Amino acid sequence: MSVGALVRRRDSAATRAALLKAATAHFAREAYDSVSLRSIASAANVDVSLVSRYFGSKEELFAAVLAGCPGPDELFVGEIKDFGERVARMVVDDFIHDEKPDLLRIMLHSADHPVAAEAVRKSGDERFFGPFERYLGGSNAPERVRLAASIIKGVVMDRLISDDLGLTPAQRERFRARLAKMLQAAIEE
Repeated sequence: MSVGALVRRRDSAATRAALLKAATAHFAREAYDSVSLRSIASAANVDVSLVSRYFGSKEELFAAVLAGCPGPDELFVGEIKDFGERVARMVVDDFIHDEKPDLLRIMLHSADHPVAAEAVRKSGDERFFGPFERYLGGSNAPERVRLAASIIKGVVMDRLISDDLGLTPAQRERFRARLAKMLQAAIEE
């Protein structure tokens, strides 16, 4: 081998991670149909055949991307009586643009594609709605969870559009307090 030749060690874990990272970035900024396996492989600096080797298909890769997004576990810790206040602080005060919003962006970009939307629904049931329902318990948990989730997603969308929600600091504080009350009311039996 010549001195100038690039030698690349085989590392399946690193290759799989690079493909997932590239796929997450693509699905977060493009519609499901617009994302090509070739572009993902190119971004990961690997041959496109490795996508099939590690994930099987675009559909399975998409499901792996959803599974790799950070979960909402911190929503389901603590006292239920403090849920509204805790979550309002998370989405208004502690929101970080570079972390969990990838999942929301992916959901938005894939909502009109039947295969992708079904994968999002399944992932949401397993990783969000099911755990949330178990956390709340009691009667009508599915309806209460869906209402709270809709409110949370709406605020997160607003944060993606306008970091300060278009509000002054005093208005944001009042907004957060109202949001806390609304979320608490949404989850109560």
